[in-house]
Amino acid sequence: MSGEVLSQSEIDALLSALSTGEMDADELKKEQVEKRVKVYDFRRALRFSKDQIRSLTRIHENFARLLTTYFSAQLRTYVQISVASADQIPYEEFIRSIPKMTILNVFDVPPLDGRILMEINPNIAYAMMDRMLGGRGTSHNKIENLTEIETKIMSNMFEKAFENFQEAWGSISEIDPQLTEFEVNPQFLQMVSPNETVVVISLNTTIGEASGMINMCIPHVVLEPIMPMLSVKYWMQTDKKEGLPIEYEVLQKEIHKADVHITAEIGSSEISIQDFLMFDIGDVIELNQQIDQPMMIKIGGIPKFVGQPGKINKKLAIQVLDTLKGGDDDGER
Repeated sequence: MSGEVLSQSEIDALLSALSTGEMDADELKKEQVEKRVKVYDFRRALRFSKDQIRSLTRIHENFARLLTTYFSAQLRTYVQISVASADQIPYEEFIRSIPKMTILNVFDVPPLDGRILMEINPNIAYAMMDRMLGGRGTSHNKIENLTEIETKIMSNMFEKAFENFQEAWGSISEIDPQLTEFEVNPQFLQMVSPNETVVVISLNTTIGEASGMINMCIPHVVLEPIMPMLSVKYWMQTDKKEGLPIEYEVLQKEIHKADVHITAEIGSSEISIQDFLMFDIGDVIELNQQIDQPMMIKIGGIPKFVGQPGKINKKLAIQVLDTLKGGDDDGER
């Protein structure tokens, strides 16, 4: 059945047609069965679920906000960037949909495999460059004859802008974007096979009086290792996995084998450097506590117990008398 919701008048008309014989219920069922058959184009393989597309949209909404802040500061003019759409299409179809001459930035995103394409419409790319060169931000589309200076200004500007992409993806994967190519003709750019599925996130961009689109093209091969992280289940997961009893036993045994450093302090004293340099054999150092007071026992340098000295089998020992509550460095009980 289709997902349409009928009004009350349409429901009444349908029931009336069935009751008067104008419409046959069997034929209606047959039409419904026929409608269930959908044509599937294997050249447009859907490799991303709606859930994953929504997650990618959320990530790029954050990216759009970061880009808005970045370009506003760099260009000192009105900038507004927002996500317009997110679709999965064959790479060949994406290349055909963009202008024949445009601004193309190709980035590696290690540790992920593959490359990401950032396509900027010339209308806004030249408005940005005009602002960078001190102009009013008007667009002059002369993309076919870019000078070396103009190419360098644009590539530097978009390379720094793409650093925001790293921040936007921080909750999913720690990537390190690096600009590898700067092109103006999409026909010279072959990142993946023509039938490879790519996700295209279009950003509606306004720079001053100029407007256009920034398109992010992300091939499936790039996202394949982190696909499980793009599901709502990953974002909303709060339950912690309970450890098995045998895991706790193994951990407890390993902790019991750990070596710790124990020290027992008879007392302490403060002296001057002059007195220290004058020390000689037979000199006596006065400590800050009486001989009948308990000694401080430290575990790993932290006060944990108090005790009294003694001997066991002709070896020096210390007997634990009490436990220090809290075990702070100052030894407060």
